[in-house]
Amino acid sequence: MLDLARLRALHAVSVHGTVGAAATALGYTPSAVSQQIAKLERETRTTLLERRGRGVALTEEARHLAATAQELMAIVERAETELEERRGLPAGRLTIAAFASAARGLLPGVLADLALRHPALDARMSEVDPHLSIDLVAKGAVDLAIVHDWDIAPLPTPPGVEQAVIGDDLCDLVVPAGHRLAGRASVRREELKDERWITQPPGLVCHEWLIRTLREAGCEPDIAHMAEENPTLVALVAAGLGVALIPRLGRGPVPEGAVTVRLDPVPVRRLYALWRAGASRRPAIAETVRTLQGHWPEAAPEAAPETAPEAVPEAAH
Repeated sequence: MLDLARLRALHAVSVHGTVGAAATALGYTPSAVSQQIAKLERETRTTLLERRGRGVALTEEARHLAATAQELMAIVERAETELEERRGLPAGRLTIAAFASAARGLLPGVLADLALRHPALDARMSEVDPHLSIDLVAKGAVDLAIVHDWDIAPLPTPPGVEQAVIGDDLCDLVVPAGHRLAGRASVRREELKDERWITQPPGLVCHEWLIRTLREAGCEPDIAHMAEENPTLVALVAAGLGVALIPRLGRGPVPEGAVTVRLDPVPVRRLYALWRAGASRRPAIAETVRTLQGHWPEAAPEAAPETAPEAVPEAAH
């Protein structure tokens, strides 16, 4: 009989691409994941991983077995959901993927609140880019994802994945303190055509939004510096190296040497919680979504526009 824990390890490698990333997602060491897969190879008398340079690749047999593992994990998830639903209390392990500023500005309070009120619930968070975390939810690699999209760049949700709105995160233009726009109450996008920009790298949602928005306003952005973390972007602005568009969530205090200016119209990104439809009745999902929505007003500096909660899992009602 195939061991489910070993199948889960193989599935994690197939989803995350490396043994190290799979180990991080599962909360194991890389050597423990390698041992699980080695045992699975002995059980199945099949080579599952092949060495490719410094990494590994799944064999054709491993890819088929990983697909079967995903089906088995979905069956186990349904069984666990039914048991948890019958008890009526959030319990068991809940894996959460969250993008960087949500992990910094929203999740600490949410996770602490859940741990205090629901000691039987083992919620575990990993920082993941929104584009990647949607797929992780769909494939069963994580239970819940915190993602965002922008007004002109919506994120597609695959079939079988449900969502609830957490809240709207407003964004500000951050400029050096001595900048020509520093004393303005607001600035229109058309006025930014000659600026040097500091932004996130290509492929990230914030970067794509900035490029598209400025081009639609008739500006070709001059990207001077790129960094992934918003605090780094703000520090570069404070050093006088350019301007940046920074969401308020997780931004922290603006340092001396930089000021925020309202951009008109105000850019907005919307935060969502995503989960698999099969887990909608699970009390842990419902309570976590409800807690995320409850903590949002505290996490978002200066109240964002009113957003009605949507699609809260059944068990929350």
